[in-house]
Amino acid sequence: METSQRIKKMSEPALLKYYALVDSVQKKGKKVYFLNIGQPDIQTPKGFLERVNCLNEKVLSYQAPEGIIPLREAACGYYGRLGLNYLIEDLLVTSGGSEALLFTFIGICNPGDEILVAEPLYSIYKEMAAATDVKLVGFKTYAEDGFALPDISIIEAAITPKTRGILMTNPGNPTGKVFTAKEIGVYIDLALKHDLYLISDEVYREFVYKDQAYLSPAQYPEMSQNFILIDSISKRYSACGVRIGLIVSKNKVLMKQLKKLCQMRLAVSTVDQLGAVSLFELDQHFFDDTLKEYTHRREIVNTALQEIPGVICKEPKGAFYFMVKLPIKNACHFIEWMITDFEYKGETVLLSPANDFYLNPDDGADEVRIACVLNGEEMRIAMEILKRGLAAYGCAFPEACK
Repeated sequence: METSQRIKKMSEPALLKYYALVDSVQKKGKKVYFLNIGQPDIQTPKGFLERVNCLNEKVLSYQAPEGIIPLREAACGYYGRLGLNYLIEDLLVTSGGSEALLFTFIGICNPGDEILVAEPLYSIYKEMAAATDVKLVGFKTYAEDGFALPDISIIEAAITPKTRGILMTNPGNPTGKVFTAKEIGVYIDLALKHDLYLISDEVYREFVYKDQAYLSPAQYPEMSQNFILIDSISKRYSACGVRIGLIVSKNKVLMKQLKKLCQMRLAVSTVDQLGAVSLFELDQHFFDDTLKEYTHRREIVNTALQEIPGVICKEPKGAFYFMVKLPIKNACHFIEWMITDFEYKGETVLLSPANDFYLNPDDGADEVRIACVLNGEEMRIAMEILKRGLAAYGCAFPEACK
């Protein structure tokens, strides 16, 4: 029996493919520091767990497809504290940010339509596009200049009659890129000029460093009909297992159509929604300690990377990732070798290969993503292991190094 062409075009995330090897070495006693995936170790707010544990519902019934009113009201209050004026009819609750993206692709694109996106990009975007017969059209940004946008003429040259929107991630995953007002202006100008949707994935919104102001296309009134906000509580509240996301837009025609997709899947988890109300009710000061902790980790990693010969990396402005160019030719081989053949004091690290974050798997061959999801001392140890691993790899495979 045959399977669909859509699903054949999808691939398994590269950042998960090493787990079988990891399991094997862990059984032999080797400790592995997992820096490959964005699973924060920050404690989930107690209010969520308390509210869930205190539920006295006799029947966990279906809820409204667009999400329960208390949750959407709480989310509107959260956006209001950011200076964004949204009403509950501007919000659709989804099963995580991934479903929000999936519904958005289905809602704005016909098969074969195109979405522009800067590379490197969040790897799951590729699978969303494959599953919906959407073509992602990329334009490159580079570690050497902090992943700044190229000239507007380069982006505009990629627009075709099939282009339906521009997708941005702010702050960026995997790059940690935070868009400047000028760069956001470039996207807004292109969206309005060519009547495109501008989709902004802002799940790392609170993790912006060095007194930078939060900037979003949502703050520009002229974008009301062109702008779609993708959101999720997963990283913000360290609640990846609570599958609550949002599609937010003032475009009433679009939202009415997207609601059909919510109706198709009936409802999001009742328990998750009821618990998530407590998260959106937290004031912005809740994030102060979390940002302080991620700032500390970022400084540890940045200092360590700058001391490793041949490494190219600019200090990221947001999120909790580093996109790093290593002095090697094949990061996938290096990552695997670090698991199977290298250890320092019985320990090693698992990184994410960066070629998974490009449309062409041959790109980013010498790059890795590092997720700062361990405490400061463990991040320090992991960076020392990486430094020693690179030196040992250079001795073992001089022809594989630059």
